[in-house]
This record gives sequence, structure tokens and C-alpha cells, in this order.
Amino acid sequence: MKEIAIIGGGGHSKVIQDIIQAGEQYKPVALLDDKYEDLQQKGEFIFAPISDAVKLIEREVEFIVAVGNNRVRKRLAEKLAAERARFAVLIHPAAVISPSAVIEAGTVVMPGAVIQADTVIGRHAIINTAAVVEHDNRIEDFVHISPRAALTGNVEAAEGAHIGAGAVVIPGKKIGPWSVVGAGSAVISDIPKEVTAAGTPARIIQPAQEGIRSKA
Repeated sequence: MKEIAIIGGGGHSKVIQDIIQAGEQYKPVALLDDKYEDLQQKGEFIFAPISDAVKLIEREVEFIVAVGNNRVRKRLAEKLAAERARFAVLIHPAAVISPSAVIEAGTVVMPGAVIQADTVIGRHAIINTAAVVEHDNRIEDFVHISPRAALTGNVEAAEGAHIGAGAVVIPGKKIGPWSVVGAGSAVISDIPKEVTAAGTPARIIQPAQEGIRSKA
């Protein structure tokens, strides 16, 4: 069984831990979060600041960045990648994945999610609970598809896009990089980069990045 370290100790991390336990592919050995100022050891399990990741990289432990915020997840993943960290792919056994789908390192697929034929999902994406990603979708790095969102065929979600819970994107539409689609929205036209769009049909309501940057 492979060893895995979890980066982040918030609510999203709790779900990640459940996926690891359900999958029985990885043995969790550490939870790294900067709320742990000093190394703490409980049996074989380590609680430590994120800076201690370097010690685990030397042990060939794999990592998963358990942070829901796309920009923060990107920053942490790139910092770890610069140290030559290896990243896991976590897929809950209750997810449905087409054999022709491609899922890249660092991505998490949660219970009840469906990923259909010839879809490509990039690095460090989140396909959340019961989300539907239909055929021939292109989901780039650091995207978050929220619970029960539905991306129909040939949808493109660019880097850092966030699709809110229960939102629907009709076939062939594009969501620009670092844009946010509000919960319950219906996307019937392309969404440009770095905006928030919401409603039925979805309309641009504000630039997205001011709020996100303040949290990153």
C-alpha cells in the first residue's frame, strides 16, 4: 500500500480522508497544515507544518492538496512540485469513470461523481460529490466542479474555473480561466475569463478575482 500525505486540515480535508479510507489504495501517514507549528507524532501518523513536506518527499510519500480554494491549491501544489513531490489521484469507489477518461495527478473524484467517455481532466482538479462530467469534456488544471453540477458534452473549463453546486453547462460551451459560475446557474453561452456569472441563463455579475485574490 502506498503512503500519502494530506496538505490542509479544513473541511475539504475531512472528505479527502474519507476517500482515502474508502479506496484502500493509500495509507495516510501525515496531515500537514501550518496550524501545526511543531511536529506532532501520534503513533505512526504525523501532524506537522507544510514546510515539513520536504522530509516526506525524501521518503517517496505521495501528496494530495486538500484545499477547496483553487488559487490556494495551485500555490501549494506548485510549491510542492518544485520540490519534486509526487501527487496521487484519488477516486472514490462509488464514482463512475469511463475507461477512456483521462485523469491527471493531484485530482480528486468524490462519491457519486460520473465522468464519461473521452473526457480529460487536468491536474489538481476537484470533481465533487455527484457531479456529472459528460463525454468529451476538457477540464483544465485547478478546476473545481461542485456537488451536483452537470457539464454536458464537449464543455471546456479552463484553468482555475469554479462551477457552483447544481449548475448546468450546455454542450459545447467554454468557461474561461479563473471564472466562477454561481450555484444553480444555467450556462448557455461562453463565459470569459476572470468573471462571476450567475442566474438562468447565467449572466456576468462581477469580476471574480478581487475576492479570490484576497483569500489566496
